[in-house]
Amino acid sequence: MTNAFASENEGTRVIVVGADGAVLADSDGTAVGTNFDTPGRPEIGAALGGETYSEVRHSDTLHTDILATAVPVFDEGGKVIGAVRLTETAQRISDSVRRTTLGLAAIGIAGLLAGLLIAFGLAGSLSRPLTRLAGTARRLGEGDLSARADGVSGAREIEDLGRSFDEMADRLERTVRAQREFVANASHQLRTPLTGMKLRLETAIAETEDEDLRRQLVAADVEVDRLSEIVDRLLDMSREIEEGEPTHVDLADAVSRALGRWQERAKRLETTLRSEGQAGTAQGNPMDLDQILDNLLDNAISYAPGEITIESGRHDGSVFVAVRDRGPGIPQDELARVTERFYRGRAAPSGGSGLGLAIARDLAEKWGGTLAVTSALGEGTRVEIRLRSAN
Repeated sequence: MTNAFASENEGTRVIVVGADGAVLADSDGTAVGTNFDTPGRPEIGAALGGETYSEVRHSDTLHTDILATAVPVFDEGGKVIGAVRLTETAQRISDSVRRTTLGLAAIGIAGLLAGLLIAFGLAGSLSRPLTRLAGTARRLGEGDLSARADGVSGAREIEDLGRSFDEMADRLERTVRAQREFVANASHQLRTPLTGMKLRLETAIAETEDEDLRRQLVAADVEVDRLSEIVDRLLDMSREIEEGEPTHVDLADAVSRALGRWQERAKRLETTLRSEGQAGTAQGNPMDLDQILDNLLDNAISYAPGEITIESGRHDGSVFVAVRDRGPGIPQDELARVTERFYRGRAAPSGGSGLGLAIARDLAEKWGGTLAVTSALGEGTRVEIRLRSAN
């Protein structure tokens, strides 16, 4: 038994001593009967005195540092009847600590990897349905009204979100289709009365001999033509949306069309229209940009006649078109509100609705663009529409 213990625990020695310090048992089997209660073994004396003792010291016999630990042995009455001493080389302890540390590190790394794998799996199970839902929302935002989450699976909250999204998409599709049908039907129905008005005005112009009345009738005829163009644009827009035609607009063409539409009215109000800048292609619908320019030019000609410039160009990866006048300008405390619906400034002349800039802003934002107004009293106003570049 002693030899087996020694072979299995090389570097470790166990000694049992009696109350007189004589060795009663030795795992090495070499010191039985020897007195170990000596100054060189202070742990034996301390243990026989009833105290546990432990120290690291150099062993001349083993030629290495050892850890010596001794504990007292008591009888049933609490009297010390001996002691047990255990010695182990410091190298063995260091090796044991190293193995334990490496084992703990391996367990920690394995636990971390297992945690990462579990987290990755959970993240994937959560992110996949959300990614699918985000893709569906993107398609819906780009105009695909048929896009649906179609029973996205996952946590109960995600499934509830998917069902709510599909319900919202259903309502949005019904609303948008109803709006498209209304625009198309209304535009179609307006063409007949407009044609009748055009014929009556032309007849009245040909038959009247009153020059003042003739001028008024000609002006009304021009407005009817303008209204007919708006109706035609609405019909074209409805057709393009239904057929899925590209939604790109050339700025140079849009500016040219705007100058042609407003040149006559500008002359009547002693206003000069000009354009400057470079061409570009924007993401948007030509009809929407035409309406934006109509609203901006209408405001500029009505409230700031004189020299009006339509600017266009590129800036920071986007394209812009702006209308600049040299009118009285807008007070700084009103700039933040001029794009609000029905808002009219303190100095605004009567007759307007306060909707022109609000409609222009809404149309710009519809295509991911922005509207910005800058003005200085006595120096004029500049309204800029910035849109995403199409190339």
